[in-house]
Amino acid sequence: MTTSERRLLIVEDDAAFARTLARSMERRGYVVRTAANPDELDALLPAYSPTHAVVDLKLATGTSGLAAVKALHAHDPQMLIVVLTGYASIATAVEAIKLGACHYLAKPSNTDDIEAAFDRAEGSVDVELTARKTSIKTLEWEHIHETLAETGFNISEAARRLGLHRRTLARKLEKRRVK
Repeated sequence: MTTSERRLLIVEDDAAFARTLARSMERRGYVVRTAANPDELDALLPAYSPTHAVVDLKLATGTSGLAAVKALHAHDPQMLIVVLTGYASIATAVEAIKLGACHYLAKPSNTDDIEAAFDRAEGSVDVELTARKTSIKTLEWEHIHETLAETGFNISEAARRLGLHRRTLARKLEKRRVK
């Protein structure tokens, strides 16, 4: 794919981050558009057909970026979509890939990481397997995030399903937040 063919859509609610990422990707030869929420995405897609997309997993509107991944993949199944998140979990990574993302990156990630993820869209059988067992804390974290994904990131409903008080769940999420 030539540089002139690389059209990037950034779905990100943090305007400063979206602006910085857009400038950086433009310097690398991408034509960039941004959308801060699903409504802006829906309005943009009829007139702009991206070849690449970067989608934030948790949007400020309370919606999951997974809905944007699904919409982008439906718009063009060949589009390379990278999900970027500060709330990484195995459950959301699996769902993102199922819905059409080619890669999933935890924040902080830079432009090099994102572009490398686009280049590694095919996957590799040579990924090193780890012998480390999963800890109980990691299993708990993954279960919490799976429940959050099921509830559309509604903390109150997730807390109810997990049998936790809402504030307890909020504290657990704040402790493990990836910045």
